[in-house]
Amino acid sequence: MADEVLTSRDGAVLTITLNRPEVYNAFNRDMHAALHEALLEAGDPAIRCVVVTGAGKGFCAGQDLKEFGELSGSIGDALEQTYHPNIRLVRGLEKPVIAAVNGAAAGAGLSFACACDLRVASEAATFVPGFVGIGLVPDSGGTWFIHRLLGFARAFEWMSANTRLSAADALEWGLVSEVIPADGFAGSVAELAAEWAARPTLAIGRTKLLFEHAYAASLDAQLALEAELQQASVGTADFAEGVGAFLEKRAPTFTGT
Repeated sequence: MADEVLTSRDGAVLTITLNRPEVYNAFNRDMHAALHEALLEAGDPAIRCVVVTGAGKGFCAGQDLKEFGELSGSIGDALEQTYHPNIRLVRGLEKPVIAAVNGAAAGAGLSFACACDLRVASEAATFVPGFVGIGLVPDSGGTWFIHRLLGFARAFEWMSANTRLSAADALEWGLVSEVIPADGFAGSVAELAAEWAARPTLAIGRTKLLFEHAYAASLDAQLALEAELQQASVGTADFAEGVGAFLEKRAPTFTGT
């Protein structure tokens, strides 16, 4: 694993830390490659929750503009080689992925945070669209994710006006689910991730797939996929444990199997 991205395991939780703090964890090709490796590691069934956060004062400032100026060839090709594979990996992980936004999330860093399943923010976090401010359009799935999170009108206005959003505003808008004091942020995130890792992982992964599918599906297609995944779910150890715990009036102990 390259130094641009650090990983650490705590039980069933994998924490991925973007690690270019001197440039607020801006993306370059080396960091994309290291992030790809970390997300592949996250596919291990023993990992039941993934946290993505940033080193230092920023979550991710988006593209490293120094490297951007040195790119040759098609921007579309560059996006397909760098950002797109990692966005697809996040969405394909059949387990919860938490963006722990410790500082500024801007541009493609904002897009990446919004590709995750949950977002929690430090009080020190800010959210900046970035792209339009330098004459570009959002990429890395930003328009796809943000309009689903905020609704078309609010998402368009925010992304086009390029206004900075505080953590409190992000909570009010529903962009994040929780704002956590900056002091003790990492510890609070670890507790949250452990709670998610203790849940029935297969059911969560399949629920993620169902919501993903629902965006473009007909009702009949959605009903069919629900039935298919429900059939698979009734054979799991987690289902047996959940039913047993309910009948015995005790807390369940899920294993993600």
